[in-house]
Amino acid sequence: MLVEERRRKILQMLDEQGSVMVEELSERFSVSTVTIRADLASLERTGRLVRSHGGAVKPQVYDMPLGVKETLHRREKGRIGQAAAKMIRDGETVLLDSGTSTAAIAREVKALPLRALTVITNALNIAMELAGLRHIRVIMLGGMLREMSYSLVGPHAEQILERFHVDRLFLGVDGVDPEVGLTTPDVLEAKLNALMIRVSRQVVVVADSSKFGRRSLSKIADLDAVHKVITDRKISADMVRALKAANIEVVIV
Repeated sequence: MLVEERRRKILQMLDEQGSVMVEELSERFSVSTVTIRADLASLERTGRLVRSHGGAVKPQVYDMPLGVKETLHRREKGRIGQAAAKMIRDGETVLLDSGTSTAAIAREVKALPLRALTVITNALNIAMELAGLRHIRVIMLGGMLREMSYSLVGPHAEQILERFHVDRLFLGVDGVDPEVGLTTPDVLEAKLNALMIRVSRQVVVVADSSKFGRRSLSKIADLDAVHKVITDRKISADMVRALKAANIEVVIV
């Protein structure tokens, strides 16, 4: 079977099932798992699928459940979380948006040698991650619960957030495009994210390389709102140049 035909059939299976596994595809097409992973990597670069732990899922115009997102690019998010946490200083107030990359930051924050830190978040999972640590004060934004992301959004969250001034925002996004800017699938999430940017002195986007060149439903802000991007080594050289041309510091881990 020709490579293009195999990849076309992989996409057909993905369309029918919603997800595929490397071992399943290896047996189906009688090729090695190395070959299948190369197929999936090639298809991901063209935006036809999103790789997950042990396989791939269909790309989503709308949001994925948090449990699915947690299986995607886990090693990359772990390194991004470590690099982001190292930026945090004693006595600061930081804002953590909902998402799996920001959750990785929260896990790293617990090990930081800090005497005092204030964390504001709209994410239930992040608040629970940091709960019980005496040196970390957690402020939870109220609002309407989004079950897909365990995040709180809406007018109540916005009213609370407007009262704060934050040293640093760590923002996870679903799409970063040089022309469109930062995007996310949910309209209310996008509105709250835009307000997070406005109340923060520094905006740090934390996103694995699969998010770059991708556009989602709702725009958060233009790229000129961002001060720094932390991502992984798979980001393209062209994208790095575009980010630096927008005066954004790029940290690759």
